[in-house]
Amino acid sequence: MSLKEIRGRISSVKNTQQITKAMKMVSAAKLRRAQDSIINLRPYALSIKGLIADIAVTHRVTHKLLQRKENPKKILLVVVASDRGLCGSFNSSVTRFAENYYKKNHKQYEQMDFLFVGKKVADYFRIRNYPAPQEVILNVAREISYGLAAEVAKKLMKAFNDGSYDEVRLIYNEFKSAISQTLVSETLLPIEVDQAPLLQENHAKFSKDMIFEPSPGEIIEELLHKHFAVQVYRVMCESVAGEHAARMTAMENATNNAKEMINNLTLTYNKLRQAAITTELTEICSGAEALKG
Repeated sequence: MSLKEIRGRISSVKNTQQITKAMKMVSAAKLRRAQDSIINLRPYALSIKGLIADIAVTHRVTHKLLQRKENPKKILLVVVASDRGLCGSFNSSVTRFAENYYKKNHKQYEQMDFLFVGKKVADYFRIRNYPAPQEVILNVAREISYGLAAEVAKKLMKAFNDGSYDEVRLIYNEFKSAISQTLVSETLLPIEVDQAPLLQENHAKFSKDMIFEPSPGEIIEELLHKHFAVQVYRVMCESVAGEHAARMTAMENATNNAKEMINNLTLTYNKLRQAAITTELTEICSGAEALKG
């Protein structure tokens, strides 16, 4: 490799380093907002589920969204990823898990369909000729809102209530910290009230003699719709926060790798330059000695 080629590579790597550094800063700013949103949302999401569980268990209120079938036959997998790449293993971990889950379980069910949130997961399954999804939702990170989550929740509840599906499962990355996201697979419908954290912690449940206005059944009906929209919104927020965190970490690693590569190329450049100078000096000295002789 010539000195000119090495100078070109150093310049190219420096330009790339500037890009990755800028992307890291942008992701860090977006992560801060997304992290604040999910931290503020989690207590409400858990509290409303605990409230539903407490009323349902104490007053033995039944609802279709709470009834689990012993042998579900029709499953909908909602796989949540991102629209863009350059975020490490964020997308690949979700897509691989969803693919393995489908391969292992689709034969034991009569029907297993997909609903994709994010372009990357949709492209992954489309390229590999898997069944077409029921729907693909794009631009979640840019257009995320409670209204969007409520629309998605309404569609899922309608499909569940109509009997199109016996179970709706979620696969997504849960945000833990700036350097950690946990892959989660959980049942979204029917709602598992027996696993509500507040129900397990709250030993003083609602009294059966307590008078409700309106009735417990009407309260459950309203809370279930609100709860379901909140859970879908929470999952979207978890995924978006995890995406920004993964991208920030990936860009930081890329920036550090670029710095190391620049140092190595600079060292190689200096060695070659010094060797070229030494060769030229040797040739000059040899020519001068030859003229003297």
